[in-house]
Amino acid sequence: MSEVDRVPSPAAPPAVAATAPEEKKGKEPEREKLPPIVSAGAGATAGLDRGSKGQISTFSSFISTVNQKKEAAENRSSPTHLVFPNIKNVRDLPPICLDVRQKQRISIDALSSEMKTPVLPEPILPVQPKTMKDFLEDVEKAKSSGDWKTVHDFYLTMFDSFPELNAAFKKDASASFNTIEDSGINAKFVNAVYDALLNTPQDIQKTVLKGIINSLLREWKGPRTKDDLRAYFILLQNPQFNNTSTYVIYAHLLRQIATLVEADHHFLVHWFKKLSQKRFKQLVERLLQFISLRLFPAKPEEFPPISKCSWWIPSASKVLALLNTANNLVHPPLIPYTDFYNSTLDHIDLMEEYHTWQSFGNSHRFSFCQYPFVISIAAKKIIIQRDSEQQMISIARQSLVDKVSRRQRPDMNMLFLNMKVRRTHLVSDSLDELTRKRADLKKKLKVTFVGEAGLDMGGLTKEWFLLLIRQIFHPDYGMFMYHKDSYCHWFSSFKCDNYSEFRLVGILMGLAVYNSITLDIRFPPCCYKKLLSPPIVPNDQSMPVGICSVTTDDLCQIMPELAHGLSELLSYEGNVEEDFYSTFQVFQEEFGIIKSYNLKPGGDKIPVTNQNRKEYVQLYIDFLLNKSIYKQFAAFYYGFHSVCASNALMLLRPEEVEILVCGSPELDMHALQRSTQYEGYAKTDLTIRYFWDVVLGFPLDLQKKLLHFTTGSDRVPVGGMADLNFKISKNETSTNWLPVAHTCFNQLCLPPYKSKKDLKQKLIIGISNSEGFGLE
Repeated sequence: MSEVDRVPSPAAPPAVAATAPEEKKGKEPEREKLPPIVSAGAGATAGLDRGSKGQISTFSSFISTVNQKKEAAENRSSPTHLVFPNIKNVRDLPPICLDVRQKQRISIDALSSEMKTPVLPEPILPVQPKTMKDFLEDVEKAKSSGDWKTVHDFYLTMFDSFPELNAAFKKDASASFNTIEDSGINAKFVNAVYDALLNTPQDIQKTVLKGIINSLLREWKGPRTKDDLRAYFILLQNPQFNNTSTYVIYAHLLRQIATLVEADHHFLVHWFKKLSQKRFKQLVERLLQFISLRLFPAKPEEFPPISKCSWWIPSASKVLALLNTANNLVHPPLIPYTDFYNSTLDHIDLMEEYHTWQSFGNSHRFSFCQYPFVISIAAKKIIIQRDSEQQMISIARQSLVDKVSRRQRPDMNMLFLNMKVRRTHLVSDSLDELTRKRADLKKKLKVTFVGEAGLDMGGLTKEWFLLLIRQIFHPDYGMFMYHKDSYCHWFSSFKCDNYSEFRLVGILMGLAVYNSITLDIRFPPCCYKKLLSPPIVPNDQSMPVGICSVTTDDLCQIMPELAHGLSELLSYEGNVEEDFYSTFQVFQEEFGIIKSYNLKPGGDKIPVTNQNRKEYVQLYIDFLLNKSIYKQFAAFYYGFHSVCASNALMLLRPEEVEILVCGSPELDMHALQRSTQYEGYAKTDLTIRYFWDVVLGFPLDLQKKLLHFTTGSDRVPVGGMADLNFKISKNETSTNWLPVAHTCFNQLCLPPYKSKKDLKQKLIIGISNSEGFGLE
């Protein structure tokens, strides 16, 4: 039996990369600072249901006829024709149609404060037609009487132009509301009007869509006013756009929003984040559905040819990016980052998207990799794996060519990263092997234990990882501190002469991702944020790595008591200087000796006061999570990136890197039951039926213990339970024996227990008293 068999014991191109978008997270920016809107980010989208179809007739015919209609209104310009450029390459983003102004894009950070939020003259708005109360009363009267004329007239007027939209929904027509914090829109009234719209007769719904077409076709001159932005904000929430028959109109709305200047996007982002969770989620789902149905239309004849509307998906993706940015500005986010995933993209040629992005970056050539928050973790894993495989093949081929060019006989071993280690000197041998074979790290990994016969078909590799992780993370080893309050490890701040073992841990994590091995490592989320700071190793070796902005939330995930104490300091209402008598110093014990470090020059002489306590807390957290462990983490960072050096890492969020390394914490035991293989048993055998009855009835903690007992980790690979290759084999022993597990093969050996009670009792004893990995 191998050493890791479980027996119960009695007691995420450099030039392109530089221009690729990077996700911004953190505190909400100050009002006077307008950050550029980013397109990078981040369950499988729930917004792919097609909704009701056929309720509204197709409105694409309106596009060709609306210009012929002259409406009697003094303040309107005559509509202009929409231009559909003849696009040769479907993926090229065409120029914006002629009725939308072309304006040079200027970096927002470069603008003066006066130019960032220009106060443009607001047009005189029409008189507000109705209050919300009046409108709801009209709707109720129409329902009871069947006479919808009053309601029809309201919708006809309100959606006929941008000024009318503002007149209807603006809280105060005389106020400009020129601020990011308040859109000035009566959100409840907007919601009421849209909720009622779906239950009105078809002619009213058609009237609204006609009005939107007229509004979008008007020729705009000069910069957009805030009233224009309010109109876009209102129109985007129209639930009629759930129907594919309205997609031509929806696409033009998205295009006009996508091509606004960055300062206008900034306002929209901050208005989006004030939406309710329900309405925000509806916007996201509607956009994801729009992209999915354009990619894979159920009825292609409903849409224009793809060559005529190649700008649909880029426009929708840009608007999704605005919503993603808004979501990241809110803490906690309005919806989970996984709600932006579009599982439809799992079925397209992802490597073509990746290669397009690598070749063209964020230029006019569209790729979904410009908007990685819509790509699911499963799809990103496929990109990383295929990118890794291509690197493996390339390096192996080069080794073969070099061998032949020197007239040496090639052998199969040169195609692999061959690790030969002794169990008694596991860490030192592994470190020596990885140092000597640094050029082979991107080859397929194969492990041999010296003095043991055996061919590595995956089991020995997993065993090597498990044993090495267990030894390195043991508290006696001193590299990592285990924090019982947070159940995680953190880097020891003790100074040493050689940080190569931290590099080894980084290489181990990189090899695990590279070779699709799930590790039982408990690092806090902050670790993965630091690992992507930056996501690509800088060419300038003097540039700091692994340094990221940290907050009390990050500290709380590692040292919750200390984080609570610092939060108490920030909210303390007394005199901080007199009551705490602290200075800008931090004290740490190292090998029994208390050492002090200044948080800033002369910190030992600077008292902490009510005025400077925020600075003190920030410097304290930065010292603990960045500065005090810089050399340790830098070695770890370089080790990881020596294996996983790939632009694909720029597509990942920190949470996604953690899932790739450690697996997902979401368990689905029914999925495990469906994918389990049997040896000596059939799935209909009584013992197996008893087993699943017991396991499916376990509470979550016992289910995790079972998974840990049989696989060495209580987490699930990115591909789900099916990727575990879980096997139950018959153990022809006495039924008095406990179950046994071979963790390197994800195999559970189960005696043929005669009763469910006996099986449950033995299984609970076995999984509750097995030796754990990586924990104290």
